[in-house]
Amino acid sequence: PNYFSASRNRPEGKVLETVGVFEAPKQHGKYETGQLFLHSVFGYRGIVLFPWQARLYDRDVASPVTEKSENAAGHGSKEVKGKTHTYYQVLIDARDCPHISQRSQTEAVTFLANHDDSRALYAIPGLDYVSHEDILPYSSTDQVPIQHELFERFLMYDQTKVPPFVARDTLCAWQEKNHPWLELSDVHRETTENIRVTVIPFYMGMREAQNSHVYWWRYCIRLENLDSEVVQLRERHWRIFSLSGTLETVRGRGVVGREPVLSKEQPAFQYSSHVSLQASSGHMWGTFRFERPDGSHFDVRIPPFSLESNKDEKTPPSGLHW
Repeated sequence: PNYFSASRNRPEGKVLETVGVFEAPKQHGKYETGQLFLHSVFGYRGIVLFPWQARLYDRDVASPVTEKSENAAGHGSKEVKGKTHTYYQVLIDARDCPHISQRSQTEAVTFLANHDDSRALYAIPGLDYVSHEDILPYSSTDQVPIQHELFERFLMYDQTKVPPFVARDTLCAWQEKNHPWLELSDVHRETTENIRVTVIPFYMGMREAQNSHVYWWRYCIRLENLDSEVVQLRERHWRIFSLSGTLETVRGRGVVGREPVLSKEQPAFQYSSHVSLQASSGHMWGTFRFERPDGSHFDVRIPPFSLESNKDEKTPPSGLHW
């Protein structure tokens, strides 16, 4: 069996500890609730809470008909058909969070707060969304293999089951109650000069402010360097179109206060951000400017994605005070 250990997460001089035994990744089908895994890009230990079926709009896969069409944003784009793809809501092992904090925010899930402060957001740490191919499944004999404050609240050990961790009623109730904010429906992906950008937008709800409605979304972005050349993200350039007819341009250095370097050793960076519109829908697109070691720059396209509000208005989540 193929054992692996958590050596890189231990201080110098500590003995290696066996963590688990790798299993063969699934080519077809999906992983079940309770599946332990290593993240193939970020290397953290995690456990699957539940799968989502998303529509993946992959601009790297040309449709049979690649006619240019002018979209509402006024720039030519090829028609992209969404295909179904499995993503997972997962818990990240708290012991691994410090080691991935430079590469990935561990607050991928945020909510609008349910009180008077119309701009307040709160986050649930240690939750992530991962694609089927991100998962390197493993098994462990440890009854509490993942350290996370929600692990024992959401899952219980049952040695008769495979995997031996099953959902508690609290997990099912939490998913049911909060799925409007958790549910991942569309994923957009595009590669430019070997830099792949993946965007997952989420509708967060509407707020009333000064006699108008403000609609909020969050979006998770992953940047991946598929090449061996080191590059650094220097600038972002967004265009945000609102159904109310406004077009906003946002320029700035880096993302979330950082200018990440993408190398062969650490090829990916992932972050979340938020946007609000005074209309119930709109869309965003843009570019990231990267710098090569020789000082030259190139622009990487951010795939256009729509911001849609859910048809039926959701009340903000409650009962999230653990």
